[in-house]
Amino acid sequence: MEVIKAHAGGGLAPALDALQVGDGNLTATPSGTGTAEVGQGVRLFYGLGAIAFGINHAALGSLVMMFFNQVVGLPARWVGTAIALALVFDGIFDPLLGQWSDHVNSRWGRRHPFMYASAIPIAAAFYFLWNPPLGLSEHQMFYYLLAMLIALRLSVSLYEIPSAALAPELTPDYDERTTLLSYRFFFGMMGGGTMAVLAFQVFLRKDAAHPLGVLNRAGYGAYGLTAAVVMLITILISCFGTHGRGMVITEPRKHSDFAGRIQQIKTTFSNQSLVALMVAALIAGTAGGLGAGLSLYIATYFWELSPHEISFLVASGAIAAVLAVGLAPVVSKRMGKKRAMITVFIMAMIADVIPIPLRLVGLMPANHTRALLAALLADGIVRDTLGVMGFIIVASMVADIVEDIAVQTGKRSEGLLFAANGLLLKWVTAIGTFASGLLLEFSHFPQGATPGNVDPLILRHLVLIFVPFTACCHAMAITALTFYRIDRTTHQHNLDRLRDAAAVAELVTEKAGEDAAALPP
Repeated sequence: MEVIKAHAGGGLAPALDALQVGDGNLTATPSGTGTAEVGQGVRLFYGLGAIAFGINHAALGSLVMMFFNQVVGLPARWVGTAIALALVFDGIFDPLLGQWSDHVNSRWGRRHPFMYASAIPIAAAFYFLWNPPLGLSEHQMFYYLLAMLIALRLSVSLYEIPSAALAPELTPDYDERTTLLSYRFFFGMMGGGTMAVLAFQVFLRKDAAHPLGVLNRAGYGAYGLTAAVVMLITILISCFGTHGRGMVITEPRKHSDFAGRIQQIKTTFSNQSLVALMVAALIAGTAGGLGAGLSLYIATYFWELSPHEISFLVASGAIAAVLAVGLAPVVSKRMGKKRAMITVFIMAMIADVIPIPLRLVGLMPANHTRALLAALLADGIVRDTLGVMGFIIVASMVADIVEDIAVQTGKRSEGLLFAANGLLLKWVTAIGTFASGLLLEFSHFPQGATPGNVDPLILRHLVLIFVPFTACCHAMAITALTFYRIDRTTHQHNLDRLRDAAAVAELVTEKAGEDAAALPP
């Protein structure tokens, strides 16, 4: 800051003193400005890329546990352990990738070189995950699963982190960000839901050779191939469609030394709003991982639904996505992001846990009835709509933290922020999935089980642990979110400060150039 003041002369120095934004390492390009509203085409292209993430997210929950435990024959705790261990590599890779993409200055921008590079590795890793070699021992299969999960997770991070970090660059507007990110969640849910429906309706459907379709090994292989092709195509289309869009972000002229970067990271992760979101993600993600690991087991063995009926539940996610993409921006704009997010998450928590307690007290329809399927469908649409609305708003809240931290540090750190937020969610989801494997082992859940033949006491024991734990975690996560402090007024104030600082920095640069030109040779 002192160096800039020395070149600024008397006219600009007071303005720089008044701004006091970070350490002065702002870009000459107005990184806090830009077009408030993006075009419909950009929204669609940006959202389309989330199909790959949605497919991957849906697959690495119950489906991977069911396949490797019930079909391949690995003990549930081994599958959970492999999922958890793969996250160790994410723990190293994701923050480095996020910060790396924040400092890239290429002719393709900061994010797109990584996004393009991810397409083929993601498709290859996803295909081989569902097509393991025959004849492997249990130990060999465990290491194969671990290797494929590591490859897939790192490849997905290579796309997902830069893609998510692109949102704040596409628009700085408080409300437009929610609209933009609603498209991302819409396509993510549609992609994951559509492929899950295809899995249960086509690849894992019952036939004479497979009376329980979810145990059809060949079906999983066909599913893996189809999904891999879809992921490859949608990633490339999204990359081409968003190429060259958004604000131009350049590297600061003065790079911080190692101590300066450590201080920047400390300042970033001490931001109150970011801490509130990360604590909430830590708690809710653990419950989400447990639910993801057990949802297919509960649907198959507790509710005794067929793959065909499960596909209807999965398809209801498409209805929820349509409703959420329309409702989230409206509710967020009317209520404010924080209040809207807390409201919808409370309602989603109630809808999430209520069916199982109702069954335990005899108030749900009997298994194998249309009334049960209708009740679960209605509850699922309400729960998923509210849940997706909440996650859309939370993602928009993360985007708003970018400018809040830039005011403190003088630097934009979209990649680091979204990497940290996504990594924490991955970690706790993996912990939850690992816990689901332990819970299945603890409950003595049998391998190769068929619906209707599992001891009711085992099922009751399973859900009596699952439901209270999930409800408590969601309640604590909602409490943590109350400490988020950025509202519409705060965000606009941050944008104004960054805009003014960028304008002053540009004038300083111009004046320094004029002074240099005036010097005698």
